[in-house]
Amino acid sequence: MDKMKIRNSLLLLLTAAIWGVAFVAQSVGMEYVGPLTFNCVRSLIGGLVLIPCIWFLGRLEKQRGETDVSPRDRKKEGKDLLIGGTLCGILLCVASNFQQMGIVYTSVGKAGFITACYIIIVPVLGIFLRRKCGVSVWFGVLFALAGLYFLCIKGNTSTVETERFISWLPVGKGELLLMICALLFSLHILVIDYFTVRADGVKMSCIQFFVCGILSGLGMLVAEEPQIIDIFRAWKPILYAGIMSCGVAYTLQIVGQKGMNPTVASLILSLESVISVLAGMVLLSQKLTPWEILGCALMFAAIILAQLPQREGGKQHG
Repeated sequence: MDKMKIRNSLLLLLTAAIWGVAFVAQSVGMEYVGPLTFNCVRSLIGGLVLIPCIWFLGRLEKQRGETDVSPRDRKKEGKDLLIGGTLCGILLCVASNFQQMGIVYTSVGKAGFITACYIIIVPVLGIFLRRKCGVSVWFGVLFALAGLYFLCIKGNTSTVETERFISWLPVGKGELLLMICALLFSLHILVIDYFTVRADGVKMSCIQFFVCGILSGLGMLVAEEPQIIDIFRAWKPILYAGIMSCGVAYTLQIVGQKGMNPTVASLILSLESVISVLAGMVLLSQKLTPWEILGCALMFAAIILAQLPQREGGKQHG
């Protein structure tokens, strides 16, 4: 059991790494196409990439004799798969597009902090679902929030803390969009947590990407004027976002979250912000400020704290 949790934690960490690097691709892609166009194309690519994976895994299951399922169970699993994939796709579509549009109206640092607020929304929502988290997890949430804040400060001095905190209070358009995004990503995590024990994770991931791509495409046709030449000009960031960020990372998230406490999962996934800073340093020649180094340290401390309750108490029931 412990080995399974360690493996799943590493899968979620790899997911965060892929998403962190994808932040660079996402920024570059926005120079060529609109947010709905970007999300439409990359989501459809992500869904297409998973089709051969599903076929290959299906053949392995047949060879191992793992397909002996009763017609009744198969029908129920198919129903859960369709419902789970559709719900995940709708939430992913709305959340990712709110995020993309929010970034347009606010700074990247503020966007990273507000989006990462899902790490505190998840345990709050979990309380309403009769979930309990240990004290260490809540300390981890506080450490993660503090770390993300310091990490997102863009190297200014003197009035950084005062101006930024006050500027968030009268919520602007970008901030409001990103707050909605954080709430939707929290729901996305909880929906994945519910359905991964009831349906195949890779198939559900494939469905969610096609749903997300189709819905984003409909919005694209209404709100944007997509040009094929612009999509081809953005082929590198779109392919990375489609194959790695969508096809690989979201699947790793679904597989990695299986049997994990969603609060712990969200804390590990929040390392995306840390890794995005490191990716910016390597790929865009950015340097870490003392505040950002402090943020990285606090985030890693949060991840360690988040793991402690899993070893101590196991499942708790109210």
